[in-house]
Amino acid sequence: MEISRHDKEILRSLASELAEIASLPVQKEKAEMWKRLNKLEDVKPMVWINEIPWHEMNVNDELTLQCESEFCRMIEQHLRQTIYQWRHLRADMVIEPKIYCPKVIYDTGFGISEDSDVVKIDSNNPVVSRHFHPQIQSEEDIEKIKYPVVTYDADATEERYQLMCYIFDGILPVEKIGAPGFWFAPWDLLVTWWGVEELMIDLVERPELVHKAIARLVDAHLHRLDQYESLGLLSLNNGPVRVGSGGYGYTDELPKPGFNPEHVRAIDLWGCATAQIFVAVSPQMHEEFAVKYEKRWLDRFGLSYYGCCEPLHRKMDMLRRNIPNLRKVSMNYRVNIDEAVEAVGRDYVFSYKPNPAVLAEAVWSVEKARAELEYVLKRAKAKGCIVEIIMKDISTVNYQPHRLWEWAKMASELAEEYSQ
Repeated sequence: MEISRHDKEILRSLASELAEIASLPVQKEKAEMWKRLNKLEDVKPMVWINEIPWHEMNVNDELTLQCESEFCRMIEQHLRQTIYQWRHLRADMVIEPKIYCPKVIYDTGFGISEDSDVVKIDSNNPVVSRHFHPQIQSEEDIEKIKYPVVTYDADATEERYQLMCYIFDGILPVEKIGAPGFWFAPWDLLVTWWGVEELMIDLVERPELVHKAIARLVDAHLHRLDQYESLGLLSLNNGPVRVGSGGYGYTDELPKPGFNPEHVRAIDLWGCATAQIFVAVSPQMHEEFAVKYEKRWLDRFGLSYYGCCEPLHRKMDMLRRNIPNLRKVSMNYRVNIDEAVEAVGRDYVFSYKPNPAVLAEAVWSVEKARAELEYVLKRAKAKGCIVEIIMKDISTVNYQPHRLWEWAKMASELAEEYSQ
């Protein structure tokens, strides 16, 4: 692979801008604040934005790609989006002075591909509506779930690494990185093969079949994890890496004793789990069909994050019983806030997800967004909760980027008002 002078100059210019931002003292200050939050120490509510509708955000060509090769365009996109977020959606984001080179890893997957009908409202938006066609309907169908085979291409990784070192020489160091943790949501995957209504009915009518299917899928996930661990393909996530559906994983509690930087173990990482399809399922059923299986995964990790969009305010007792290394719990706008802050208290990070629909309404109202957030923060502060505010799942801002800019500014100011 050859890099043109044109592409190299563009990437070096962007990297120089990123290096300047990364050198600011505020980066270390914010990192320390995230570390304190994750240690359950008193700190202001931390604010971060992700899952951004980038196809709607371009202003003054800040996100317009100019490189020619696909390899360089991939790097350019990351650099432009990071700089853009720093300029307009900063909140409490942290930028470290390095460039990451992902290791080239191949994975055969679980043997089943989603079969669904897709409906799009906006052809540019990757968020779509889907109707799943069931592929698991009998015990024989469970055998369709295969155990992944993971392989590492060291030569391709080295080639990519040397190219990036050549591009960014003298500006930013390049660091090879494997998998900094995993998004573990076996139920979110299983439902795409089973069908939503079909699965909900089978929880009651064919529970043994459901148990066999989720057990096999979790076994397959653990088989994959074992390979990543044995092949040395894990990387730490105790820095500016998203943990679960929440914020950064900064902590000095990881890695664990016995850590070898050449062979990172799962116990050195944050783990996460979620079962979003169980939104309306009872705590007892959630524990029986989800948490008891997810526990097998989470027990492998040093610290854990649980949840995403499923309301957990009435399921905290279940999580306390089953997940001893739990540190952060997702609480979104659907929860009963008074019950939620009481249930979480100071025992875990209260990872709050505001309603992103406020950004999509016909008429944008930052005052309405502020009222929702202030309602939550007032009650969380009364119970001494350690809070992170994560705006995510942003499907659209109605092609008005300033809405998210204004939300970021408002949320940051409000978090300061409610600092401990």
